[in-house]
Amino acid sequence: MSPEDAFAACEATVRRFDPDRYFAALFAPTGKRPLLFALYAFNHEIARAAEATREPMMGEIRLQWWRETIQEARQGRPRAQPVAVALTDLFARASLSQGELEALVDARSAEISPAPFADLSALELHAQATSARLMRLAAAILDPAAEVDALTREAGIAYGLAGILRSVPIHAMRGKCFLPADLLAANGLAPADMLSPRHRQGAAKVISAIVQAAAGHFASARQIEMPKYVLPAILPASLVPCYLRHVTRSREELRGAGDVSQLRRQLILLRAAVFGRL
Repeated sequence: MSPEDAFAACEATVRRFDPDRYFAALFAPTGKRPLLFALYAFNHEIARAAEATREPMMGEIRLQWWRETIQEARQGRPRAQPVAVALTDLFARASLSQGELEALVDARSAEISPAPFADLSALELHAQATSARLMRLAAAILDPAAEVDALTREAGIAYGLAGILRSVPIHAMRGKCFLPADLLAANGLAPADMLSPRHRQGAAKVISAIVQAAAGHFASARQIEMPKYVLPAILPASLVPCYLRHVTRSREELRGAGDVSQLRRQLILLRAAVFGRL
């Protein structure tokens, strides 16, 4: 498979499964877009490897496959898989370390277990290790010299927490719950109770606590100066306020009664890109 074919496959994957980052990447310079698509397709693959199975052992085997794939791509010996081929070219064309990509894989191990995170701090650290790290790597592709650690940490945690809230119904169907165990216990809830009509009040309190945390990180991100050329990497975080309003508006939303429309999301991203700020 040629690098061009691999990048095209990555773009198709991101467009289908990660439309927020896909549309944001379109604001990047033409030559950088394939690299962003490769990174985001890789993120999709490792997230799917961790979440798609109820058997922890199978999940770990899949993540180990990706650890080995990273090593071989770094050595210029990609496996016959589109993302693996694209990673080889990504290493050659961008200043990304093998260790950073491996850290993304390691962070996904926490999603294999059905057990909730211990507390809100642990959930925030997971969002930092996944969403924020991915945002920082995307920014490094766009501008390796930009100082973005604080910006990507706050924006990435906010976007990650919003994503976890939006995925509550999906995780519940797979027998998983990533919401903090201490918040659940404080409201007399078991993980399986989050979607139960009998526990709406307690579920609302749990959601509210996470919404407040996400909003706080988003507010902090807005106070940090954004280097011009990294904007496409940060753009997905502009959707955080809309997503938070969506999950708090009605308990019905947590049971999967729809999502923010794609058109509305694109308009929010477009506005943020035009004004150059979250």
